Amino acid sequence: MATTCTFTLFLSLSFSFFILNSALSEPDILLTFKASIEDPMNYLSDWSNTTDTPHYQISQFGSLRVVDFSRNHIEGKIPESIGSLKNLQVLNLGRNLLSGSVPLVFGNFTELVVLDLSQNAFLVSEIPTDIGKIDKLEQLLLQSSGFYGSIPETLVDLDGLSILDLSQNNLTGLVPQKLGLSLTNLLSFDISQNKLSGPFPNGICNAKGLINLSLHTNFFNGSIPNRSINECLNLERFQVQNNVFSGDFPNGLWSLPKIMLIRAENNRFSGEIPDSVSMAAQLEQVQIDNNSFSGKIPQGFGMVRSLYRFSASLNGFYGELPPNFCDSPLMSIINLSHNSLSGQIPELKKCKKLVSLSLADNSLVGEIPSSLAELPVLTYLDLSENSLTGLPASFLQGNPDLCGPGLPNSCSDDKSSHKMIGLSKLACARIFIVLAVGILIVAVGFYVMRRSSKWKSQMGIWRSVFFYPLRVTEHDLIMAMDKKNAVGSGGVFGTVYIVSLPSGEFAAVKKIINFGSQSSKSLKAEIKSLAKIRHKNIIKILGFCHSDESIFLIYEYLEKGSLGDLICRPDSKLPWSVRLRIAIGVAQGLAYLHKDYVPHILHRNVKSMNILLDMDFEPKLTDLALDRIVGETSFQSSLASESAFSCYTAPEYGYNKKAT
Repeated sequence: MATTCTFTLFLSLSFSFFILNSALSEPDILLTFKASIEDPMNYLSDWSNTTDTPHYQISQFGSLRVVDFSRNHIEGKIPESIGSLKNLQVLNLGRNLLSGSVPLVFGNFTELVVLDLSQNAFLVSEIPTDIGKIDKLEQLLLQSSGFYGSIPETLVDLDGLSILDLSQNNLTGLVPQKLGLSLTNLLSFDISQNKLSGPFPNGICNAKGLINLSLHTNFFNGSIPNRSINECLNLERFQVQNNVFSGDFPNGLWSLPKIMLIRAENNRFSGEIPDSVSMAAQLEQVQIDNNSFSGKIPQGFGMVRSLYRFSASLNGFYGELPPNFCDSPLMSIINLSHNSLSGQIPELKKCKKLVSLSLADNSLVGEIPSSLAELPVLTYLDLSENSLTGLPASFLQGNPDLCGPGLPNSCSDDKSSHKMIGLSKLACARIFIVLAVGILIVAVGFYVMRRSSKWKSQMGIWRSVFFYPLRVTEHDLIMAMDKKNAVGSGGVFGTVYIVSLPSGEFAAVKKIINFGSQSSKSLKAEIKSLAKIRHKNIIKILGFCHSDESIFLIYEYLEKGSLGDLICRPDSKLPWSVRLRIAIGVAQGLAYLHKDYVPHILHRNVKSMNILLDMDFEPKLTDLALDRIVGETSFQSSLASESAFSCYTAPEYGYNKKAT
């Protein structure tokens, strides 16, 4: 009987041992491997070509079935001679430091069932086309590696495939037209976080057992056929967020019997949520923010007992909230902000696990329901930008010195008179002392007024809009914005500060002067339009605050800073592959702003300091379209003051002062 050998070595080694003549036998290949590494723990002490080997006798490796080198520090290229192990059923090289291109040797593996090359960030390769010749392949795991180019057409021949994971690569182009139709045994299909484009994969639900469908963070467009989704009766996870899908959202998805997760935020979907959502008995999470959904929130949501998150901000929902919209006993997060909801907020008595509730920027009226005070774990509440009245006294209980209706202490005139009569001589003496030091207060008053004038200016009438639950106030931001937290001048438009949020995360806050060029309503509309932009190469706007003097733009924080900071460092060494990635990312972000986003937007101030980098050197454009915020006149004058120090200015801009 052939021996199956699985070995996982936590060693730092290279693949040079495999660079051999393909005529070598499997025992010779493995013995050469043993000789090429250090093995202080004697993992391979039994590897020998002698006949008296007590365990894992090398002479029995002629039918080697499993090779597992995963979770090590294997470096170097995958050699072609690996194809000589023709009887392998499992080849797992995942989670290593492999580099270079992947050779065309997989057509030799006629028995291979599992191929795992995932999480090798230094690979730079197209997906080998001969993988399509592995007739028995069931799992193809290539995620989080350096694969680029298109998905090979030959993958349509892998009709036994159950798991296909090509996520987190640099794949481009269209999904092969027949891929969905051919892979009828799929359980999981994940091609997310690439740069793929084109329509929704045709016939993907021909795989009747499909559980996970993940297409998110690509450039897919067009509509999703409702008839196709209706056939996915076993689907549990549906993720298409961060694409350019449009048209009516497939109604059949809402009532699939096993659906648990629906994520479709940051697209252009339209349509209504049907009341048949009540049939989705296992639905746990819905995120459809930043689309064009309309209609009323259906009562069916309140009948889904497993639902714990419903987020549908930045849409066009209207009408009254159904009285049962928070009836799920597991409901924790509700975000219906920035819609057109009207009527009163229903009493919320059943969702005792509610942690976050945002109904901001709607048209809600009436009193704030007192039942909100009875929710034991509610930590974030945003009801701003509505027409609500009244603050229930129960919100203020536990403050013994407060008085008013519903509180233990009354604020009646009789009680006030009684307190005045009870003034003691000691109180009079205290008043005399206060008057005695009045002269001293006047003496320092001028100094205090000068010190506080700037603070009063900052702490004037503030208006805030948060697109994410940041749990901060204008006061928190002002207190955190001191010189030690400044990370640069922020250019001619203002200073940038790094602010710690209560969640432990960081945000970048850009403080710019409010030139008063537009009304509060217009300013809010412009920033809200910019905040709806969702692209992997464009910075997110988390919220903003503004007064008559200042505007605070709150951005996501990226640890590596700007490209300008990076290239100015004396020790900066950017590989050409990283430079190309940055250039392509910037171009894709600009192309999205110019052509795909509606309304079309010009950045108007592209420079290295306005290109931020994440931990993987993925670029994100910032400071875009500031002319829409500060006004054209102020924008032009600010750029003019900077142009003297610029290395390049477009000739047509210098000629006619118009952006192109």
